Amino acid sequence: MNEVLVADSIARVIQLSIAPVFLLTAIGTLLSVMTNRLHRVIDRARVWEAKLETESSPNEIAHHNSHLATLSKRAKLIGSAITLCTAAALFVCTLIATLFVERFVNLDLKTPVALLFIFAMLLLIAGLIIFLREIFVATHSLRIGPH
Repeated sequence: MNEVLVADSIARVIQLSIAPVFLLTAIGTLLSVMTNRLHRVIDRARVWEAKLETESSPNEIAHHNSHLATLSKRAKLIGSAITLCTAAALFVCTLIATLFVERFVNLDLKTPVALLFIFAMLLLIAGLIIFLREIFVATHSLRIGPH
């Protein structure tokens, strides 16, 4: 009979942790998108740096430096967004572990669980806002067609 209660208890904790696991999957997908954007920014910066090394015209050097400054700003924004979203993922992982600890140690950890969830959401919101800012910087500096 005790084994049945333990199995039911484990099943209940797994049920409770499903939503945070989906959230963790979503954050992982966001992190993948962000790291891909960071890679593209880094690759573009290397191209502009190579152009800068071969340039001697002061106007062209200023033009290249302007592009590099924008790419640097984008990289910093993406880096901050990645940091915040990674912290959110860590809070979600801690939340899942806390759910299991609460069930098996018979502690009332509802307040820490709620706080972990709130902090994870705040970090995720902040990361998404900074990511959106990076997108605004990227689209603002976008030039299509002849210059």
